[in-house]
Amino acid sequence: MSIPQQPNDEEGRRREAETAMRQRVLQVVLDPQARQRLMNIRLVKPELAASVENYLINAASSGRINRPLNDEELKQLLLRIQQPKKDFKIERR
Repeated sequence: MSIPQQPNDEEGRRREAETAMRQRVLQVVLDPQARQRLMNIRLVKPELAASVENYLINAASSGRINRPLNDEELKQLLLRIQQPKKDFKIERR
């Protein structure tokens, strides 16, 4: 028994609807400067931006965020979510 595949246009519409929903939630959860910072991060590190978006959407849906975050608060969130950078120390002898 095989599961019939959905047509590509239906899948595309579903993805577009999901993206639009995510953007609406982010407009409510972030102020304009913080949203701009997140868009800039998406250009450089899309996986980091996606994890921040997922965190914000989950926090908003569970009621942990009850007002728009400003740019400074987003910076603090980014520092908590980002993987710690690895320091390499090379000693010459």
